[in-house]
Order: sequence, then C-alpha cells, then structure tokens
Amino acid sequence: MLICDTHCDTLYMRALEPACTPCVTMEAMERGGMSLQTCTLFAGPGGVSDHPYEKAMAEYAVFERLRDTQGWTCVNSPLEAEEGKVKILLSIEGGEIFEGRAERVHEFYNRGVRMAALTWNNENEIASPAKAGSRDGIKPKGWEILREMAGLKMAADTSHLNEAGFWDLMDRHSQPPMASHSCAHALCPHFRNLTDRQIRAMAERGGWIGVNFYPAFLSPTGRASISTLCDHIDHICQLGAQKHVGFGSDFDGIETTPDDCRSPADIPAILSELRRRGYSEEAVSDIAGGNFLAYCRRLGW
Repeated sequence: MLICDTHCDTLYMRALEPACTPCVTMEAMERGGMSLQTCTLFAGPGGVSDHPYEKAMAEYAVFERLRDTQGWTCVNSPLEAEEGKVKILLSIEGGEIFEGRAERVHEFYNRGVRMAALTWNNENEIASPAKAGSRDGIKPKGWEILREMAGLKMAADTSHLNEAGFWDLMDRHSQPPMASHSCAHALCPHFRNLTDRQIRAMAERGGWIGVNFYPAFLSPTGRASISTLCDHIDHICQLGAQKHVGFGSDFDGIETTPDDCRSPADIPAILSELRRRGYSEEAVSDIAGGNFLAYCRRLGW
C-alpha cells in the first residue's frame, strides 16, 4: 500500500528553527511505511517583506544536505512513489516566494517543486489569505503566475487561501485545485477549514483534500485523537469526496499533534481506525495514497 502525505514543514524547522526537534525523520517515515512525504518550502511568517525567496533557498539547501547524507530522494512526479521506499516531493507554501515573477515558477519547478500553496497567512502578489477576511479574489499577477504553473502542471494549492480566491480557482483555473492540509469546517469552524460546499466542489472539479492533523483545526476544544482525525475523513467521504481525500499532516508546522499520532510512524494507526470503522481495504488504500496519485494523473503527471 502506498502512503502519501502532502504537507510538512520539516525543512523550515531544520533551516530556521534549529533548536526544535523535527518529528519527520527518515526513521519515522520508514516506521510508518511512508511512500511519499511532501516537504514544503515555506515563505516564513513575515510575508513579502521578510525575504521569502531567501528563506525558501535556505530550506532547499537543507533538503540537499538531507539528500546527500540521509538519502532523502526527491521525485519529479508523485507517480514515482513506490511501496516500501520513502520518496520526497517538494512544494511551496506562500506564493510570495515567486516574487511575482514567472521565471521563479520555472526555477522552483526545475528544483522539483510540483505544487504551490498560493498564500500562507499573509497577502501577496497572487491572492489574499483566509485569515485576513478579504473578499478579493485572485489578483491579475496571480493569474499570470497560475498560467505558468498550469503550463508546468504544477498544482494550485488552496490551503490558507481565502474563499473568494478558492471560488476563482474553481471557476476559472484550467486545472483542478487541491487543498494540501485542510479540514472540515462543519466539524470545527475555523477559518482555515473547508465548508461543505467547498468540499463538494473540490470533488466535482476533480480536486483533492489532505486532512490536516492540527488539533486546533480538528476540534473546537483544541484536543484531538486519531478518532477525531477520522471523523473529518468520514465527513468528507459522506459529502461525496471519498475518492478525493487523504493525509496532509502539517507535521513540524503545528505546535501540537493528536494525542496518539505524533509523527509519520503513527500513520498506520489511522489506517487501522478506518478499518475498524468499516472502510474496505480498497477504500483504505485510496485514502492512504491512491486518491492523491489519481489526482496527480488528472493533472497530467
């Protein structure tokens, strides 16, 4: 069975928060049976004025070091994932890393980036974040960047994007978008979570949703377990998106984790809970990684 995770902030932690201890390690990924771990190049919390491109390059340098010393192998396509072998996919979180320049999109594509979250919690040249409460959609410069991304089949990631931008992508972007690390608003009404209408639209458009493991997005109490996480998967499936959901852990980018899921080594316990709830082996395999790879095929990878 292929197990895929579409978001972690390990490279940022290793590059810019060296006092912290990452939970995403080769040992933990191997113990969890990970096939594909997506590591993002994060723009950082400071927005466009805080040197996001330089931060991304520092994180990429960390990836190169891990590649050379610990076998972190980057794939050019998620379809290169293999059962029993850990591979790394690169993404971007915070489109300000592109600096509004088409050539930056190509530069990061050539470095292995295959998906990009258009915003983090800061406004940039592309769009506005959900946190800001803005009703503005994708900006003109954003459409320029999105056209370059589409030409390279680089996925547009709506996690952190505001709702107006989300619907712009649904209505006007040439490719189905994704949400690499988002949960269900109906179960936890946080601005970062997707409404039922958004979830249904993602499925109808052929997109994909990676459920975030952050307790603050999983439960209004701020405490969560694997059972809470599976409640969100259940809810998304019940809305007709069973073939469009999987994992987007956000490990190393979240202050807390579910009590019984603290690293990639614990992901098999999620699969066991899905089986306990009556999911077939085919459905478990789809959620573990098959759905994400099907989404990649729809992008033309």
